[in-house]
Amino acid sequence: MKPWTAAAALALAMFGIGAAPPPLPHSTVVVDTPRGPVKLAVEVAADDTSRLRGLMYRKSLDANSGMLFDFYDNQFRDFWMKNTYLPLDMIFIRADGTVSSVAPNAVPLSERIISSQEPVRAVLELNAGRAAALDIRPGERVHNAAFANALAGQ
Repeated sequence: MKPWTAAAALALAMFGIGAAPPPLPHSTVVVDTPRGPVKLAVEVAADDTSRLRGLMYRKSLDANSGMLFDFYDNQFRDFWMKNTYLPLDMIFIRADGTVSSVAPNAVPLSERIISSQEPVRAVLELNAGRAAALDIRPGERVHNAAFANALAGQ
């Protein structure tokens, strides 16, 4: 069985087919890049139901927005793009807020597994190509309350 298959089916049944899920909390992520800090407005998926749904069924995503999946612990993470219509970049983030790896240009609707290269606490999803355009790469620092390193005014 593919990862999350049964759980995803349960989560979708809870929402009802085509029903809008409840709104997620919003937060700001700031990524220190070689070109300077980049500020992103993100939705935070921090429970099983919201993490299972993620960005599925979305038709658009603003350029400097995304979704931060906070798992609260460090483990290897597996994602796929089933029922996700938007091509995405996946940024795997360690518990200390540094970027572990970037999986660029995930193919919409694909069931190919995209895995972290090491245990990570969180994953940031952005529109495909944004990580490269913003110069987000391994080793960069990500600031957010999830990593206990939020910047003042964030």
